[in-house]
Amino acid sequence: MLTALVTGGTSGIGAAFADALARRGNALVLVARDADRLEQTAARLRAEHGVPVEVLAADLADRADVDRVAARVEDPLRPVDVLVNNAGFSVKTPFTAPDTGAHDRAFEVMCRAVLVLSSAAARAMTARGSGWIINVSSIAGLITMGSYSAIKAYTTAFTEALAVELHGTGVHVTALLPGWVRTEFHERAGITGSSIPSFMWLTPERVVEEALDDVARGKVISMPTKRYRALGAVLRHLPRFAVRRISGMVASARQKERAAGS
Repeated sequence: MLTALVTGGTSGIGAAFADALARRGNALVLVARDADRLEQTAARLRAEHGVPVEVLAADLADRADVDRVAARVEDPLRPVDVLVNNAGFSVKTPFTAPDTGAHDRAFEVMCRAVLVLSSAAARAMTARGSGWIINVSSIAGLITMGSYSAIKAYTTAFTEALAVELHGTGVHVTALLPGWVRTEFHERAGITGSSIPSFMWLTPERVVEEALDDVARGKVISMPTKRYRALGAVLRHLPRFAVRRISGMVASARQKERAAGS
């Protein structure tokens, strides 16, 4: 039985990964901040899928907690075969805000923790000659909308660079770039999504199933659904001034959504 460790594994895409991996017969290690929610999620997964589920309460903005999770990832007596770096959140604070706390926290959770945990997994998996690392990025990394776009651009570039470094080791690395997904993510960010056409919304279950298919095929970049692959291809080939203009239009629509909801 393989073991998969999923950060942010109690909601949204992380929870969908946990369900899909458990359904495939994998043991799980779930990482999240809320200990009660972790226990509830673990109990449900054990009951529904009959697999072992370990929980690890950790705040990935806390470097000591990240080190604890990294130690679990790298534990030779309890190998982790699949790492899913999924924990993340929206960042609404402008770059020009005098308080950079929100940016600092976002960097710790979605950049540094991804680096530290991927590094730990890569060392352990390379020693065994097999393993899978999945980093949840976003199509938002292809546009230019504040801190979140910058962070996700880093996540994608980091994953591709890690894939190059690990080529030939038996360890496979994939960056998942989903589009708009109906999860708590947007609710917590105060985004209703009213300006987004309904056909652009995906379920986390569909995103994860397509991502796991891509992982099985050894793809380094997974962009679920043809519509988002087409959009991604356009964004990658447009002139940068056009990408910035589109980003400004999306940002303006999002601001109107927030204003309407306040």
